[in-house]
Amino acid sequence: MAQINVTIAGRPYRMACADGEEEHLIGLARLIDAKIAEMRASFGEIGDQRLTVMGAITIADELSEARRRIARLEAELGSLNEAQEAKRDIDHAWSNTVADSIEAAAQRIETLAHQMNAGGRKV
Repeated sequence: MAQINVTIAGRPYRMACADGEEEHLIGLARLIDAKIAEMRASFGEIGDQRLTVMGAITIADELSEARRRIARLEAELGSLNEAQEAKRDIDHAWSNTVADSIEAAAQRIETLAHQMNAGGRKV
């Protein structure tokens, strides 16, 4: 288990994480620190704890919105996949209809060719 040091809102924190996850955790801490700094710039000094809670709620709101958007996109993707499958079915049916029509035309042409070769007599 790895140990890292991060700074959030000017305070250092020692944290443990799985080996190889150090940079990810540092990035998350930077995100939180930046959100708190942004809120401090907007609201001034309203207390570290309050800023931390407001920052956490803001990030939770962004996460919630991202999850809703992902759910909408997944639903849209599902609809597009269904439409693509329906189009494939229509294309397949159309191809079969065209193939049947070509085969019927070929049989008629062959019948006419036999009749013409037989001197106009019906075979």
